[in-house]
Amino acid sequence: MSNGIRRRAAWATASGAAALVLLTATGAHAEGRGDIRVVGAVVNGGHPVGIGTAKEITFPVVLTIRDDSGVKGVSRVSTMNVSNAYGFIEWSGTTCAKKSATTSVCTATMKATPAWMPASDDIDTNRVAGLWQVNATVKANDGDYWISDNIARYSVKRATTLTDDAAPEPVRKGGQLTVTGTLSRANRESLRYQGYAGQPVQLQFRKAGTTRYTTVKTVTTGSTGRLSTTVTASAAGDWRWYCPGTSTTMLAVSAGDTVVLK
Repeated sequence: MSNGIRRRAAWATASGAAALVLLTATGAHAEGRGDIRVVGAVVNGGHPVGIGTAKEITFPVVLTIRDDSGVKGVSRVSTMNVSNAYGFIEWSGTTCAKKSATTSVCTATMKATPAWMPASDDIDTNRVAGLWQVNATVKANDGDYWISDNIARYSVKRATTLTDDAAPEPVRKGGQLTVTGTLSRANRESLRYQGYAGQPVQLQFRKAGTTRYTTVKTVTTGSTGRLSTTVTASAAGDWRWYCPGTSTTMLAVSAGDTVVLK
């Protein structure tokens, strides 16, 4: 379901009730009461979140929370695209571990279900890839609370696949070897992978008996995501394709095809 922009009103009364006050933290706009703070937030271990067409994806949002009375817990976590405020990722629960009298580390589990994505918004769901933000509400034992937007940012990307094939096998030393493949990425509207056109992909080679790949040349994918190039086979080893990805698309590395000389 979409995480829309939530508007909040800060209310205070003249009858002695505590007024809401604005709190500050790096990169966040917050409102709440007291001195509770989220002092750290890490999404998916600092890595992008890649979402495909079928497999449900879960990932953690780890919040370090501090208050002088101790941390009671987390009452809300949401996440959405920074530029258009759309989102299809849900909060499925949080566990907290007390680290000291004043500090707890709470891990929120976020879930993305591809089958729900096409109906999650009124735009092309592929546009929701890119930079996302995390919002959270945290509570302290003494009644303090903090409603904060944009406490962390991370990338949500379209998953990719990349194939390879080198022929002929085996090949004569000094002979011509043709390496082909296809780069595809997840389409969140059709829930299928489709060829990714116009992308630079590196052809890499690892000589037999070694551990490191080196880039031989860069080839651009065709209209259907196809790749094809010809190289001279000077040694036996493994050939693979490597695509570094983009701000909205995951990097992709093919499995590699081993070629021997005859």
